[in-house]
Amino acid sequence: MDLMVQPPSVTGEACDGIPLSQRIRQRLMSAGTRFHANDNIAAYLREGELDALQQEVADKLQGVLRSLVIDVENDHNSRDTARRVAKMFVREVFAGRYEAAPAVTEFPNVERLNELMIIGPISVRSACSHHLCPIMGRVWIGVLPDENSNLIGLSKYARLVNWVMARPQIQEEAIAQLADLLETRLAPDGLAIVLEADHFCMHWRGVKDDNAKMVNSVMRGAFQRDPALRREFLSLLPRRDQ
Repeated sequence: MDLMVQPPSVTGEACDGIPLSQRIRQRLMSAGTRFHANDNIAAYLREGELDALQQEVADKLQGVLRSLVIDVENDHNSRDTARRVAKMFVREVFAGRYEAAPAVTEFPNVERLNELMIIGPISVRSACSHHLCPIMGRVWIGVLPDENSNLIGLSKYARLVNWVMARPQIQEEAIAQLADLLETRLAPDGLAIVLEADHFCMHWRGVKDDNAKMVNSVMRGAFQRDPALRREFLSLLPRRDQ
């Protein structure tokens, strides 16, 4: 099923009074495709639509600021806030929803490497789906290749992590999404991921606890089957309080 064969939208303005976001939503629903906050919808966007979607978001954010009783016409600090926030959401912090997966060259395991590799810590930046507050943390990835595995460059791990995390996320789901993506790309004998993050929905609001962190892990393949391999991976991680 390829919805991209249709002619691209010429402008992002409302077509027949229907907002662009609603037309994109209809494409997704017609295709039976989920579009949760942490899903990627790049395949359902047409050429030029991302600029128009960003403008629609800016227009609606301007209404939100007015509803917060902020004088966006006369306050020099807030006059351009809606445009800036829309750009931040669409092009930066939530770009993993709207951009296709980064190009990652995969190499065959010619030398038949089969020893544990650990990548990290890789910086994690995301936002909580519940309050859109920042999530900041680090992730470590353990890979046990076999002769049929694909290999990728070290920097590509960071690109894939950022693509998954640059969406409104729940940490438990984010780490599973990342594991699924890496398993598909690498086809390793084993995969292990540990993710540690600070959640500003706890630091900035609510209980306002500055010391709380969340740590979770995913173990796949050989790491799930072999307790000794799992212990080796965890023992090689640096102390997370450093």
